[in-house]
Amino acid sequence: MNLSTEAAPPGMRPDVQGTGPFATAGPQPIDKYMWLRDLRMASPSSYFRVLVNNTQDVLPYIYTPTVGKACQEYHSLGIQTRGLYLRIDQDKGKILQRLKAWPQKRVRTIVVTDGERILGLGDLGANGMGISEGKIELYTAAAGINPNVCLPVCLDVGTNNVKLREHPDYKGVRAARPPQKEYDEFVQEFMEAVRAWQPHTLIQFEDFGNTNAFRILDKYKDDYCCFNDDIQGTAAITLAALLAALRVTGKRLADQRILFLGAGEASAGIATLISYCMTRRDAIAPEAARQRCHLMDSKGLVVAGRTDLQHHKIPFAHADVPACATLIEAVRAIKPTVLIGASAVPNSFTQQVVEAMAQLNERPIIFPLSNPTSQAECTFEQAWKWTNGRVLFASGSPFDDIVDARGIAHHPPQANNAYIFPAVGHAAVLTKSKHVPEELFLVAAEQLAAMATHEELSRGHLFPLFSHIRDISASIMATCAHYIVAEGLGRNPGGWSQQDLEAGNGWRRAARAAMWSPPAVGSAPASMDGTPLSSMDILLPAPGAEKTPSPLMSGELW
Repeated sequence: MNLSTEAAPPGMRPDVQGTGPFATAGPQPIDKYMWLRDLRMASPSSYFRVLVNNTQDVLPYIYTPTVGKACQEYHSLGIQTRGLYLRIDQDKGKILQRLKAWPQKRVRTIVVTDGERILGLGDLGANGMGISEGKIELYTAAAGINPNVCLPVCLDVGTNNVKLREHPDYKGVRAARPPQKEYDEFVQEFMEAVRAWQPHTLIQFEDFGNTNAFRILDKYKDDYCCFNDDIQGTAAITLAALLAALRVTGKRLADQRILFLGAGEASAGIATLISYCMTRRDAIAPEAARQRCHLMDSKGLVVAGRTDLQHHKIPFAHADVPACATLIEAVRAIKPTVLIGASAVPNSFTQQVVEAMAQLNERPIIFPLSNPTSQAECTFEQAWKWTNGRVLFASGSPFDDIVDARGIAHHPPQANNAYIFPAVGHAAVLTKSKHVPEELFLVAAEQLAAMATHEELSRGHLFPLFSHIRDISASIMATCAHYIVAEGLGRNPGGWSQQDLEAGNGWRRAARAAMWSPPAVGSAPASMDGTPLSSMDILLPAPGAEKTPSPLMSGELW
């Protein structure tokens, strides 16, 4: 999708494009992105009412696909950054001092990037702040974390994008990325400074480059409350989509053959979690589970005979498959039941490839996950047409519904990490979890996969509608919090009693009650910072959209 000319991202209701919350915004997605930023600055209470009460409609503008363009143009949009930049040329040795000087005195959730791999768009350096700012909003929208305890961060270590760093408007460090030792020291200083400043803070790593993403996660995951959404969140939402699709086919997970186009952090993370789930659900050996997952990178199928493999690819380098240079060769050789794209190579799921999947499978499972939409391996319309409507589909960015010959609308579910990471993160924050174990993402995925009704599944909805995200998140939060406490990783959140847990509804009601909601229109104070409402409050939200705020959780967190 060309964001500069597209009137609205696919999946956006027509009535939302020019009326309702966006009545005074310009026609382009980036106009709406900027309008929302301006509203947030002018009247936070109005902004958060729009965000919370219209999450499904606002999501494409604060996150993918629009955030990709926003990051590409961040340096030239005149944006007033609301996050914290930590520059390697100015702040090394002073990070704790910078954190202590930050206006927010209580922070419980941080999204941090170094801008090296923003979506499928490459190294955007300091412009990556846009992804941290967008992702942090989803913790509030989807899972009800108080925005006052959320902080977006960009570690500005330079960029290897020469064209960007030489642009006269670029505001980041005008240097290439540093050697690994210097880089690692800066990241370690950040991690230690956060712990010294705010000991019980969740840290989400976002859009780090492949090599650094795995190294950083491996180094800190057991000692800090942290996770990498690109590796673990993407894995969980994809596993959830796959398990939901298998509810339709009636097949076992262990009987699937899964082919990935792309062998970076997303694919490796998904394959790892799927393999682990096979072992746990179907009692097959870990090695046998990994044998069912096959990765393709830019040089072809990942096989045991290759000597050029990065560390994260080696567990999925198999000796029992032939070398394949192209995707169609791999499809014919492996005969996959599931095809997953995380390659950022648009249109790589060609008609030939998709039709081959349809010949092999009664209900081919095809997930083009790359985003933004312009990077998708195929569209829903293509997958539907080339499989004669038999595809079980999920994508990284939204696509429009398709109405079949009987007049029935079929929905292409977006495998959006926002179904998973806000709830997992909020559960970790509430329980003060010591760390975020891999098993927690499996627990979250299994919970989400079971939530769609049979009617929803029949129409292509592998998940409940995102418009119900807070109820969905409450269920995932409750399940994750129970796991954390049961495993001795954290404590019971205040007010979440064992009696409630044993009453049949678990902690779901407690999780829902713990969610922050913005004040209703006319409530005092009028805005989060106490300033008067602007004229935009008169326009927003749309009539009837107001909801009664959920009670705030008492205790230390808020």
